[in-house]
Amino acid sequence: MLSSTSLAGQVSQIVSAEDDPTLPALTFRFWVIGIGLAVFGSVLSEIYFWKPQGTTVSSLFQLIVSYVLGNAMHRTMPSTGFWRHLNPGPFNIKEHTCITVMASTASLTASSVGIIATLDLFYGINLHPVSAIFQTFASQLIGYGFAGVLRNLLVWPTHALYPNQLPSISLLQSMHLGGLLNHRKMKYFWIVFTAIFCWEIVPTWMFPLLTAVSAVCIIDNGRSSFVRNLFGAGSSNEGLGLLSFAFDWTLITQASPLFWPLQTQVSAWVGLSFCYILMMVSYYKDAFQGYSRGLPFMSSSLFTGNGSTYNQTSILDAQYQLDMQKYAVVGPPYMATTFAVSQLAGYASMGAAFSHIILWHWMELWAAFKDFNFLKTNQDFDDVHFQKMKAYKEVPQWWYCVLFGVSLALAIGTAYADVNLLPWWSIIMFTAIAFIVAVVLSFIYAVTGFQLCTCSVLVQIVAAYIHPQQPIRNMYAKLYGYNTGYQTLYMVADLKLGQYAKVPPRSTFVAQLSGAIIGAIFNYILYKSIVGVHREDLQNPIGTRLWSGWNAQQINSAAITWGALARELYAPGKIYFQLPLGHLYGFLAPFPLYFMHRLYPSQRIWSYLNMPVILTYVGWLPYSVNGAWWPGFVIGLASQWWARTRRPKWYTMYNYLTSAALDGGSSIIYFILNFAVFGAGGNIISFPYWWGNPDPSISSVDRCKASGG
Repeated sequence: MLSSTSLAGQVSQIVSAEDDPTLPALTFRFWVIGIGLAVFGSVLSEIYFWKPQGTTVSSLFQLIVSYVLGNAMHRTMPSTGFWRHLNPGPFNIKEHTCITVMASTASLTASSVGIIATLDLFYGINLHPVSAIFQTFASQLIGYGFAGVLRNLLVWPTHALYPNQLPSISLLQSMHLGGLLNHRKMKYFWIVFTAIFCWEIVPTWMFPLLTAVSAVCIIDNGRSSFVRNLFGAGSSNEGLGLLSFAFDWTLITQASPLFWPLQTQVSAWVGLSFCYILMMVSYYKDAFQGYSRGLPFMSSSLFTGNGSTYNQTSILDAQYQLDMQKYAVVGPPYMATTFAVSQLAGYASMGAAFSHIILWHWMELWAAFKDFNFLKTNQDFDDVHFQKMKAYKEVPQWWYCVLFGVSLALAIGTAYADVNLLPWWSIIMFTAIAFIVAVVLSFIYAVTGFQLCTCSVLVQIVAAYIHPQQPIRNMYAKLYGYNTGYQTLYMVADLKLGQYAKVPPRSTFVAQLSGAIIGAIFNYILYKSIVGVHREDLQNPIGTRLWSGWNAQQINSAAITWGALARELYAPGKIYFQLPLGHLYGFLAPFPLYFMHRLYPSQRIWSYLNMPVILTYVGWLPYSVNGAWWPGFVIGLASQWWARTRRPKWYTMYNYLTSAALDGGSSIIYFILNFAVFGAGGNIISFPYWWGNPDPSISSVDRCKASGG
């Protein structure tokens, strides 16, 4: 990981301070393209939430497509008379950035919708649509209120670099200030876009064996469970995917091979290598009793002691609290071994992230905190981009305070609208915790580019003590105590992008607010449609090749284990006592690398490896489908090592453009196929079974033994 000092030096080379204050931002083109891409992104992100693939909507694709559409509107619309108000000159960087911000904000799946869906699927609770949507607004916009209040610390100063935003601002400024996408590059973009658009129909629908080509599975032909567990990767919760190659970009893009720096990818590959060994040894050595009790090899659901699905409603009373008498009859739930081990690794990665930041970035942290009080307003910063932004009216702090106050009031009101989800004082308390989470996570992300995403369990531990034996309240404590704070991370990053692009702050405010509202509405609409049609598949602990409720199952599993049964499962002497200790194990893990680096500073490997990333990927594979990582390994080496070092000109001109074209073409055809043939709109049109599309009751699509068999 690069230090923020070295990155700060790169900012002046990558980000231009050039600005034209006369350029409009909230144009007619902004509203048309922004709303269109926001709707598209929010619909697609909700579809992805219910897919076995852990895919997200590409912001790079949205950036490129909005550029193409913006220029097309400029060329085709009249620009005289009344039309000059709708087409005010060439498509410019300010409206382009606002479109990107609106679309990317809408494309983040709202955490509240995931909880609402979990209540629907596993508790039989259906919140009123108005209550559900306003609850989603509230949880999203509380984080936005945090973001505005924290601009002094997380947006305006020079130390708030946001390394992950540098590729976006570099591409934006190149498009508008340097004419990067000339005719030749646009031709290349559309060739790749069209090719992947046409190709994706083949592996996703007609020939799904291409989503996970495994020579071992083909030779085994569905005979061995061991082969499936280690080499299978074609269906939801099938196997770890060793030596499995996907030819489906919607899967390969999960590995980010064209975007992640080689250093990050190497640490991920090291973690995945350990993952194959650890998961297989743990399962067959009966860690956490998964093997002996007949639990599936992979699943994020909970099970009874005999391997059947655990019905959590059978241990809850009418108020959805733990009933100890019922629990004594039903017994404790059990996790699949691989799921438990992955939880242990996830907790360890969080602990490692804190110590990693302290060991490797303490100078940056100290420099940021020692000289100013970030809670003060009206500060001045010796930052060229901040100084340029003085040409525009700033968003007053009271705007954000009012937004926060209204959102908090909505959160409290909707908590009492249908079911008593969380008492008012608890929402306020966990919102205060979320503010601390927002400061810590966003500051680390701003300075170092490192993204912590596993500290939600700490909030759930606190909730387990405050609301013992109450799983639904534990879910909502996590929503308001963690998810709202984590939402801040993305909000402040977009505010920084606006500062880099010299977008008027009030225009960025409108773009983010509009994107959050559009995203909440369409997330909810799609959730109702998908759950209404595919309820049984989403409740199934294994899922299918096309639909899986693993995200909702994770939410539910955490709520039951931490919310209802924390003392029964995690107390000393209990079966899962070791899991929360992962935080301690992880915290200690970076120290050997750091000490070896101090002893042998010339040996680069000790500073090159990133322990939090390694530990994250040690627990990464027991979810979803796993055909992405081996083609990702090949493409990552080709892009980030061979092309970057041997073909630097091609890499600079076409690498990110290739990624955008592949993401764009595959996203659009996948969107179409989901409604045309996969049943997102209600009707499923299955392709006839043949060798490359086997009957799932007989074998998985990669010819390994069917999951659950």
